[in-house]
Amino acid sequence: MDVLLLARLQFAITIIYHFFFVPLTLGLSVVVAILETIYVKTGNEKYKRLTKFWGKLFLINFAIGVVTGIVQEFQFGMSWSEYSRFVGDIFGAPLALDSLLGFFLESVFLGVWIFGWDKLSKGLHAATMWLVAIGAHISALWIIIANAFMQHPVGYAISDGRAVLTDFSEVITNLPVFSHYPHVISAGLVTASFFVLSISAYHLLRQNETDLFRTSFRMAAIIGVIATLSVGFFGHTQGQELLETQPAKLASLEALYNTEDPASLSIITISNPSTGEVTLDLRIPALLSFMVYNRFAGEVQGIYQLQKEYEEKYGPGDYIPPPTILYWSFRVMVGAGLLMIFISLFALFIDLKNLYGKFPWFIKILPWMIALPYLANTTGWILTEVGRFPWVVYELVKLQDGVSTVVTIGMLVTSLFGFILVYGLLISTTLYLMLKYAKTGPLVVVEAPAEVSSSLINPPESQ
Repeated sequence: MDVLLLARLQFAITIIYHFFFVPLTLGLSVVVAILETIYVKTGNEKYKRLTKFWGKLFLINFAIGVVTGIVQEFQFGMSWSEYSRFVGDIFGAPLALDSLLGFFLESVFLGVWIFGWDKLSKGLHAATMWLVAIGAHISALWIIIANAFMQHPVGYAISDGRAVLTDFSEVITNLPVFSHYPHVISAGLVTASFFVLSISAYHLLRQNETDLFRTSFRMAAIIGVIATLSVGFFGHTQGQELLETQPAKLASLEALYNTEDPASLSIITISNPSTGEVTLDLRIPALLSFMVYNRFAGEVQGIYQLQKEYEEKYGPGDYIPPPTILYWSFRVMVGAGLLMIFISLFALFIDLKNLYGKFPWFIKILPWMIALPYLANTTGWILTEVGRFPWVVYELVKLQDGVSTVVTIGMLVTSLFGFILVYGLLISTTLYLMLKYAKTGPLVVVEAPAEVSSSLINPPESQ
């Protein structure tokens, strides 16, 4: 254990905790806004009840997401102060705009939404939830812009040993932004759709307000089909960009040790992580070239050749991301994604044909499928961030150059275990509340008869 490894572990654990909640915040805010808009347009009380039910679960998720997210920004000045010193002029701008344009917007109007049910008109109240959703997506945009700079630095110059901003427009139009952002938004909708689909299936199994939960089931299935296909499309676009921006990541996630033209796609590759010796290698010829070039020809550089090239360019060192982690993270992410496409399509088929009773086994397994988007989100994030190794900012700042020079092993061990404990308690509390309110279902509002309401408003005079 050393300072660098502990700092990396600390940031990895806290950001994985945080990213458990971000996609659901993004997707569920849109779902709740759509439900309330339908209520405003139709006046159907069913949609109001659904809005309040899913809105309550959204609030629980949002609260814990805020708490875990704030810690991330502090870590840039604590464990990674050298990184912040070197690129703070560039990286700090998107983070500031995230708070000013995104977080403030969503948090302010979320408060208005919570307390404005009986104080605002229906249309205005629905508009506040749309503003919450817009704020969340603006916030995500600036975070993606900041991360895109780390993946593919542009719009900067080196002055007095620091990176300074020279072209802000280049930073916000950075190539990865145009694929990463829609990929994250689509992943948020996938997470929300499976969240709603799974909980709706739970209530349908128990025949609890079937009309209500068939409505949310149908909506989740429709969103799920669109969003899962969208994730696949933008994920494919990201893979093609790696050929230009991060070829070492591409080689590692395909366990491509030697340059090939045309390049083969790995079905399963098993190698020794320490030596790189391949013991099993089943591949489809030319398919990787087709995926990155849209033709069955084209060179893809291998791990060994890239390592030699980087050593000549940057000096001795290990410049290849860990192939085992990237290879299996990629396959778990893609496998979960393909499974979610199938589940979404089948769920929509069952609903449109009203075949709930024909496939009880499918409805029974759906509540467990809530784990799939979280598995895909986490492995996708690991793939993105670990794939940048050994750089904090790709080809600009190495990990060992970005870590703080004043933190000690004792400090990091203490804070690491503190974060694990506190975050563990927070996520346990969140899961408890989610399960409690998800199982309870929407509250049934029983309206008193007119004559009773009248007598309560105008009580008879006492005799």
